[in-house]
Amino acid sequence: MESLHRLRSLLVILLSFSTAGVAQTSILPLRDVRAGMTGTGYTVFSGTQVEPFSVEVLGVLENAGPKQAIILARLSGGPLAHTGVLQGMSGSPVYIDGKLAGAVALAFSLSKDPIAGIRPIEEMFRSNPLPPRRIANARCLVEFCPPARGSKETTADFRWGEAKLAEVATPVSFSGFTASTLEHFGGQLRTLGLEPRQGMSGGGPGGALPRGTRADLQPGSMISVQLVSGDMSIGADGTVTHIEGNRVYAFGHRFLSAGQVDLPFASAEVLTLLPNLSTSFKISSARKLLGTITEDDSTAVRGELGRQARLIPVRIQVKSNGKETGYAMEMIRDAALTPFLLQMMTFSALEATERLIGGLAFKVEQTVAFKSAKPYISRNIFSGEFNTAMIAAQSGAIPVSYVMQSGFPALDIDRIDLSIEAFPEKRQLTVEDVIPLRRTVRPGETVPLQIVFASQGERVTRTVSYKVPAGAAAGPLQFTITDGPTANLLELRQQVLIPPQTANDVTAILEELRVWRAEATYSTQGRDLPSPPPSVAGLLARSQGGTGFPSYTANTDELVVELDGRMISGNKTVTVEVKE
Repeated sequence: MESLHRLRSLLVILLSFSTAGVAQTSILPLRDVRAGMTGTGYTVFSGTQVEPFSVEVLGVLENAGPKQAIILARLSGGPLAHTGVLQGMSGSPVYIDGKLAGAVALAFSLSKDPIAGIRPIEEMFRSNPLPPRRIANARCLVEFCPPARGSKETTADFRWGEAKLAEVATPVSFSGFTASTLEHFGGQLRTLGLEPRQGMSGGGPGGALPRGTRADLQPGSMISVQLVSGDMSIGADGTVTHIEGNRVYAFGHRFLSAGQVDLPFASAEVLTLLPNLSTSFKISSARKLLGTITEDDSTAVRGELGRQARLIPVRIQVKSNGKETGYAMEMIRDAALTPFLLQMMTFSALEATERLIGGLAFKVEQTVAFKSAKPYISRNIFSGEFNTAMIAAQSGAIPVSYVMQSGFPALDIDRIDLSIEAFPEKRQLTVEDVIPLRRTVRPGETVPLQIVFASQGERVTRTVSYKVPAGAAAGPLQFTITDGPTANLLELRQQVLIPPQTANDVTAILEELRVWRAEATYSTQGRDLPSPPPSVAGLLARSQGGTGFPSYTANTDELVVELDGRMISGNKTVTVEVKE
């Protein structure tokens, strides 16, 4: 019994010593690094086994960025003579004299020798808070310009002739996506510093990953940051530099330069290495969920083991020729990246089952549910000969981008559902005419309007009625029939200039004959104030820049025109005179 007690005590002492060793890893300060020093790095070349490679310090590049330096080193051992520095090695720890000096972070493309830039570990430990990213540019809000990867002031980029020492690109594996999706969106991904690769999903059915433990990770292990998981998955691969308690340091450079983030990460297995004349890379697959990346700045990504990220459930249903294909995923919450990834997933789902060229139509129904606000529900149809699938995919991403950029806590997204019905022919009508059956009307009376649509010899007529409000001022009243996307685009542009004041303002702007009149209209707190009294108009003019020029388009009402699931193009405007 006494021997058993001594054995337990010895185990407790050994475990305590082991934990203390992790927390107190010896650090080699940058000031002590000298040319000619040699050391050992660790990374995974195959499977999950961490293997050593040799490091020879060539010198230190001072002022590589604001208060940043880079250790220049020659790597050798393992397959490196054949592959050079590999994409996926970012974060591989380097030890000199048994002390942690830093992590592999930069490399030369097209280099004959594996020369690498090593990020000093002191810089990886130092948090560099970044401001939240916001897409303020109206064109990028609608067209999804991905944010720039970083400015010259924060990105190490050294040139010697044609040679450039730059951050090792992050390989990103796409599973469940069509090849043409990667071709369509590859340029935008590379702008972010991400290198898209066709990959494979880890885990069980639907790409679900089992949960792992601290024992599945050590310095030099591969990790995969999971941007999307499920029937489609996207994982960005890198290497762990250091673990301190539950705190994880990796990559040795930025991932998306996103500041405070909430990105799940998993352990990864290297399937093989692919040598390349430009830049070689690891082909890997995610295996077990381990925690969450919480910080992403210019020198490292940092995370927490055991922490669970908040993700957005996404369901996409594609109906075509009596068949229905469903996709279920979870994706990250990021104001810039989430809409972009949603567009990619939707395009891939359409491209997997439908042809992309020739007469097509897509009926898109979308529901975006929020934690504490009424859901946004939209129904649109898109038809054309070219690029129709891309436009349909973008239509689901635009409102998501808008609400995530609005900044209202009530618009915290709970889930996104997209139901898309595909038709093998164009379902499009052109606005031919709008005919008011009365040219003059009094307040309180009704104006019938006959709307004529045409398509390849076919004519479709619809009649709607509008009741002029009692007390409406005398003068011209305009009726404009136009397609929903055009009308909504004009409203979105206006909202960029005049931010919404409440969450309801945001969802309302996203919700079809426009009724309007030309009258002096000022905007206050995100809303139109038509024809204010002169004293109020003067005050509003001064408060809005002192120009004294109001808007002269006052939206009065909207009327829905049902067209049996067909898209309209073009627009017409007619005028009716309101008499006293």
